Amino acid sequence: MEVFVDARGLLCPLPLLRARAALASAAPDDVLVVLATDREAPIDLGALAVEARRPFSSVWVDGAWRLELAAAEQ
Repeated sequence: MEVFVDARGLLCPLPLLRARAALASAAPDDVLVVLATDREAPIDLGALAVEARRPFSSVWVDGAWRLELAAAEQ
């Protein structure tokens, strides 16, 4: 299942904090999707993905970053 966090318009560190909170309540097989406009968000979320041992991807779409932390690696 996808868990969405809409952090568009929020500045660092809010996208990271909201993503961390959502990740804490997500199941290991959930995909966390964060929409963010802050230019630091891909760096922060990439570091969170490493910490959580989740594959990470980012793409700029329609004026916002779409950042995905995939299901946890087993």
